[in-house]
Amino acid sequence: MFHPFDLEQYMSEQEEGVTYHFAESGVHPLTLNQFMELAEHPLEDLGDILINYPEVRGTEALRAQIANLYPGATAENVLVTVGASEANQIIAHTLLSPGDQMLTLSPTYQQITGNARNLGAQITPIPLIESESWALDIDALANAPGAKMLALVNPHNPTGHILTPKERSALINAADRRNAWLVADEVYAGTERGGAPETPSFWGEYPRTIVVNSMSKAYGLPGLRLGWIVAPADLIPALWRRHEYATISATMLSMRLAEMALSPDVRPKLTARARRLIDRGFDQLAAGLARIQGTFSVVPPQASAMSFVKYNLPIGSMDLALRLKAEQDLLVVPGAVFGMDDHFRFSSALPPEHLAEGLDRLNSFAANLLA
Repeated sequence: MFHPFDLEQYMSEQEEGVTYHFAESGVHPLTLNQFMELAEHPLEDLGDILINYPEVRGTEALRAQIANLYPGATAENVLVTVGASEANQIIAHTLLSPGDQMLTLSPTYQQITGNARNLGAQITPIPLIESESWALDIDALANAPGAKMLALVNPHNPTGHILTPKERSALINAADRRNAWLVADEVYAGTERGGAPETPSFWGEYPRTIVVNSMSKAYGLPGLRLGWIVAPADLIPALWRRHEYATISATMLSMRLAEMALSPDVRPKLTARARRLIDRGFDQLAAGLARIQGTFSVVPPQASAMSFVKYNLPIGSMDLALRLKAEQDLLVVPGAVFGMDDHFRFSSALPPEHLAEGLDRLNSFAANLLA
């Protein structure tokens, strides 16, 4: 039985033609001109790129650039993919078989769990507790069954929670006791709020760790459709073989731009831009949500470009989202796709005038519904 990817199905069916789009999960994207200006490269630098197949596993230069972000890694630990989406798919197809057990945090972005379910794997969710600032339920983790894989997103999607040292240790110990693969989706590292340090990678903390990342969330370059896997070198060939089936390779142009973006001079500029958008946007969002007392609440995300908002309105989240689109030309992600029907996900790392108009429309809808 095929299980559709509920979130992405909702997005692809609903996002076209919407003026006030708050359903994305990364910072406001850059234009090519803006990126080249920030990188201090003339646009003409791209003119010599051969529009051909690149190295299938990623250019040597890009893989080395990525490896530099993970202490102890080399280019042999890196496989370049078409976004984190392909990375998650080929990891699942490489490591999981029908009947295998997988542990995952809940709620969560369900890309790798959906792939696992479609392969016939059994999923055990480990709760994050909203009343405790989305803390990991360590007792539930300790009592979970044996598993072949433990998958997490850190910083977390949709809540923005950053795992504490105690939570990280509990997850590593849980994986170690089960001899399980620990798959860490780290696409939001670098999006921390309030000047907090960048979230450390799980790479190097446990031998059976696989890290997924991409250019989409912290860098404002989702249209490059470029991601990567960092894994033990002896696992890379098996992932590479499935990559050849799935996409063959990312594009030459996206690899060259990613090399620029991840260079020591440019990467800090991109993450600084992301943090400015995130800090300003959340403050504006929090003020907007407070206008109608008792209607909206949110645990402030520690990182990421979005918030998982709880609401007190007499309507389910899918109906809420569809009516916001129909009546206010406004798109949010219903909490139902994360299994939490009294929530919605709302992106705020956006231009302030766009965010202001969206919040006006959200509050207008809520006021009319309450009236």
